[in-house]
Amino acid sequence: MKMMQDAGAKFEKLEPDEMRRRFPQIFFEDGAWGIFEPESGVLMARRAVQAVVAQAQKIGVSYISEAALAPSGGGRLSAVKTASGQTLSANTFVFACGPWLPKIFPNLLGDRIFPSRQEVFFFGVPAGNAQFSMPTMPTWIDSKDEFYGMPDLESRGFKVADDHHGPIVDPDTQPRMASVQAIAAARSFISERFPALKNAPIVESRVCQYENTSNGDFLIDRHPDFDNVWLVGGGSGHGFKHGPSLGEYVAALVLQGGASGSLKIEPRFSLATKQSTQNRAVH
Repeated sequence: MKMMQDAGAKFEKLEPDEMRRRFPQIFFEDGAWGIFEPESGVLMARRAVQAVVAQAQKIGVSYISEAALAPSGGGRLSAVKTASGQTLSANTFVFACGPWLPKIFPNLLGDRIFPSRQEVFFFGVPAGNAQFSMPTMPTWIDSKDEFYGMPDLESRGFKVADDHHGPIVDPDTQPRMASVQAIAAARSFISERFPALKNAPIVESRVCQYENTSNGDFLIDRHPDFDNVWLVGGGSGHGFKHGPSLGEYVAALVLQGGASGSLKIEPRFSLATKQSTQNRAVH
């Protein structure tokens, strides 16, 4: 709570009886407590990214959909080759490739970035039941069981996702069908925390991936072999929500950073802090 106070965020600390009164559709154990943010909300990630691309193109940014190939050599990178055979030239390159970072830089990041399988489910809400839709139901995070989710938005279903890191996977080849184990875990959780949805049907599922560093913190640093290449990753499940702030920070580093620059890399984001053994410290 201190972090939220320092940031000036509006919130309330709620005791069990008050949480039960406000949110009767959620089961709360005795002794539990929660934080409610009245000004919190939901961002639709796909729409937000599309809006950013459209705005960037309006101000002159060239947007292409390509797969970058691993650069070779060292010193200064003059161009990047793509899978389709294109050559992209620039003075500075920023590789913010999510779970594909270790595939582009296998020798450097192959054992420092851990793409994990993450499964998301949408449960059908009983007809006429408004308890699981906005504004009655907020976006929620259960820090005890490490699940999170969202209310039924646009009749898509009640979102439930397991925040425990799944097995390490290849984002290009991992199966995209929901697993029996993940379905069982989600149903077990929802039966306890949201009893009215115990027998709700799964109306949609997604298999995604996190992109974890050894400690769960961001990776923002120069490539040790290329003085004009920046590595930006470690977003885990949080890369999108931190995107605007990270974008400003990385842009400032590119423009002002470097060995002789006025802006230095935050030590906790450095490549040196990323190890080959996972020991999650940031959630």
